[in-house]
Amino acid sequence: MGGTATNAETSSPSCPSTPRKYYFYYGHRAPSRNHRPVVRGGLFSSLKSLPRRPPSLPPPSSSSFDFRSWDPFPSPSGPPSPSPSQPCLSAADRRLSPLARFVLGVLRRHGRWGVPVVSELSKLRRVPPSLVAEVLRSPRPRLPPSLSTPFFLWASRQRLFRPSFACFNALAHSLHASRLPAAADQVPDLMLALGKPPSEKQLDVLVRLHSRASRPLRALHALRRFRSHFGLRPRVFLYNRVLHALVSAGHLDLALSLHRDLRADGLREDALTFTILAKGLCRAARIDPLLRLLHRMRAELCRPDLFAYTAMLKLLLAAPANTSMDGCLTLWDEMRKDGVEPDVMAYATMISGLCNFGRADKARELFDEMKKKKKFLIDRSVYGALIRGFVAEGKVDDGCSLLREMVDDGYRVDLDIYNSLIGGLCGVGRADNARKLFMIVVKEGLVPNFQTVTPLLASYADGGEMSKFFRLVDRLVELALPVIDHLSDFFTSFVGKSGREFKAVEVFESAKGKGYCSVGIYNILVESLYKIKERKQVLLLFEEMKGSKEFQPDSCTYSLVIPCFVDEGDVREACSCYNSMMQSSWTPSVSAYCSLVKGLCKIGEINAALTLVKDCLGSVTSGPMEFKYTLTILDACRSKKPEKVIQIFDEMIELGYLLEDVVYCAVIHGFCKYASSGEARKVLAVMRDRKLLTDANYIAYEEILNEHLKKMTAGLVISGLKFFGLESKLKWTANPD
Repeated sequence: MGGTATNAETSSPSCPSTPRKYYFYYGHRAPSRNHRPVVRGGLFSSLKSLPRRPPSLPPPSSSSFDFRSWDPFPSPSGPPSPSPSQPCLSAADRRLSPLARFVLGVLRRHGRWGVPVVSELSKLRRVPPSLVAEVLRSPRPRLPPSLSTPFFLWASRQRLFRPSFACFNALAHSLHASRLPAAADQVPDLMLALGKPPSEKQLDVLVRLHSRASRPLRALHALRRFRSHFGLRPRVFLYNRVLHALVSAGHLDLALSLHRDLRADGLREDALTFTILAKGLCRAARIDPLLRLLHRMRAELCRPDLFAYTAMLKLLLAAPANTSMDGCLTLWDEMRKDGVEPDVMAYATMISGLCNFGRADKARELFDEMKKKKKFLIDRSVYGALIRGFVAEGKVDDGCSLLREMVDDGYRVDLDIYNSLIGGLCGVGRADNARKLFMIVVKEGLVPNFQTVTPLLASYADGGEMSKFFRLVDRLVELALPVIDHLSDFFTSFVGKSGREFKAVEVFESAKGKGYCSVGIYNILVESLYKIKERKQVLLLFEEMKGSKEFQPDSCTYSLVIPCFVDEGDVREACSCYNSMMQSSWTPSVSAYCSLVKGLCKIGEINAALTLVKDCLGSVTSGPMEFKYTLTILDACRSKKPEKVIQIFDEMIELGYLLEDVVYCAVIHGFCKYASSGEARKVLAVMRDRKLLTDANYIAYEEILNEHLKKMTAGLVISGLKFFGLESKLKWTANPD
């Protein structure tokens, strides 16, 4: 009944302004703040329709801020989206809570702490400690200390805020990640000031952070500070962590001192403590303290096992001290006394160490014990170490017998073993036997390398057996090996021993006649001849290269020849070589620059020398410090004060740099350009009075000063004539001399 009337009235098109009537089961309900429905009237009474709000009006603003609808990156064209998984958020930020995203967005948007940041953060009703820890531990980009520290202090002043240990740990992590370890060390003081005494966990955090960042001294400082200032007794695992950091960084004495602190606290070492200290003592090759430590370890805890002994042996063999081999033998005996039987790894470690220290006979005893008594399967590296040990001691026959034994046991010999035996046979004058081994290498399908070929070539060259020399070279050609590269390596090794330079030139002349030649071999010979001051021979080779069409000089050749020309006094030709390099866009070496600058200074060409100084510093990555000080002196001459230049000289002398010619030439040029020649003479006089400049050099520099002053004056006169258009009236007269 009521339903029919309602339908009739609502379906009438003639009454558009008639208010809409509701079904009886809708009632009059309006949502409240608490989202609880309120029904007005009974079942059929008070059926009044509420006025509908026009859609154009904005919704009423609420006084409370809804963080669920907050967008850290608001769009200027559209309303904010309440969805937390927006495409503009990084994957790390999506894992954060909405409140943490809000705080991070405020801090990152403003970039610095101030009133706007505080006003926006005041929208938070309360700041729980978990929120502070979450913000400080936020992933990258991590908050800088200029934001994280003020935020933490602001949160600590909020009402009902009780900081937790997680907050302080997060602050320490944040400061340490910002490379402020000293500030991270002050977090325990902040804890104490806020009524939260630091515990062992905070020490653990600091020690871990400093250890991972390779700051063992800070870790030690933090541990001792917690012991003295906060009265905390760390447990053994914290001592072990600091000990490991100190030993890894090489601070063994500090580690032993910390070990004494551990015992003073009434703590007992565990196996890890003994192991860390033993490794440190082995690295330093301190055998007596190591043996005392092992004795205490046996008495108080347990005896070391096989793995511990093997690790200590490896560390002792890697130690640079000469007594490490004796310590290895002593440690080997200690291992036998403890009843620990060595395995293959322990035997291999000892044999390799004995061979490296020149005790091949003792290594052979252990090898026989390992093979015949223990019946161990021997690795090929053990054979190789023992053979190299015999060859290094000149016992090539023992090495060859061990090679035959190795082949009889069914091992395949590698190229390194053959190379060591070939080098040893050539060293004792048995090149024919070495040749046979070379043929075995080729027969077995191994590819000969530099160590295989060079000893044979050197032996033939020393004996003058050039026919065998070139027969071996032809064999390399048949094997399709890079012959020129092997010959370059041969000449480099051959001239490495003094007294072989002229022999190398003879071999090169013979090889050049057979077509085995290259620019690299020329450079090797030029460099070796220049070292023994055979400059004439160097210049002959250089002229020979310039006359050749196939082997033209390269940048290395010019860099080697420029100092040779300067030493011969032919600075003009050296400058010609430099110009040739510039035309080819080549960069000279630092030694070539230094030599050419020195030669130009000797003949008084100061302007050209200073130009080369600037070109060198602009072309090479690490120029000479004398060149850098030259530019500093030129800049100091602008002040027209000789005292500043003398201070620069004192600094150079204090740092150990030589006062080269270019430095004095810079003084002459700088004062002649910016002041007068009198200031330059004052500096030279002070250097002479200090006995840093001899009388002969003082006179020479005075002549250079006068000539340079004449050149600068003549240049100014010519420039003035050109400026006034009087150059045509200038008459050049020939020198009557």
